[in-house]
Amino acid sequence: MDNVYPQIKICGLTEVDAALKCAELGADAIGCNFYPKSPRYISDDIARDIATALPLSVSSVGVFVNFTFSDIMKKVEYCRLTAVQLHGQESPELVKLLKKEKLKVYKALFVEAEPTLANANAYDAIAFLIEQGKGNLPGGNARPWDWSKIRHFGERYPLILAGGLTPENVIHAISLSEPDAVDVSSGVESVPGLKDMEKVAAFITAVSQTPIKEKHLKTIF
Repeated sequence: MDNVYPQIKICGLTEVDAALKCAELGADAIGCNFYPKSPRYISDDIARDIATALPLSVSSVGVFVNFTFSDIMKKVEYCRLTAVQLHGQESPELVKLLKKEKLKVYKALFVEAEPTLANANAYDAIAFLIEQGKGNLPGGNARPWDWSKIRHFGERYPLILAGGLTPENVIHAISLSEPDAVDVSSGVESVPGLKDMEKVAAFITAVSQTPIKEKHLKTIF
């Protein structure tokens, strides 16, 4: 069997040039954060500039926390996003509505918060982004955790691993959880909201050197 490698999403981009550089380095998806309390929050205009500048092979993912269907679709259409990540307590019905709009929909589930991994069957998402669920923000909060807890989850569902990943630990994290994709934000930053391209390059290199041999990886992005 040929070696296969997890896909890579770099999340929380705030600059067009940085997003393009991430794509050039090998990112499969770029995340635009619309959560107002996040240090990575961006305006619709910046998100649109990022999404329209990316190569067609790189997915533009809008990250939303407890938005309504109408508000999500307004941003999707204006910013020209290709996918949606729901990172709050959104309903399974919202996922269905968004999928009817021909969007890829990713739903965040949490090991220590709601909704939990046990709720996966209720959601018809293309993949599940899993992280610990502790901290002040609805995100990884730069905290490494026991990634081995979700290995069996990934045997049943398309899995995006997130939370506390860095260039230094991502190889270990992948070996413990065997995800289909990995998602990183603060772990490749110099300051909140500004990506460090040396760290991005190191992260992507590490993932590209970490094959998963015992699993047929699903295409997430």
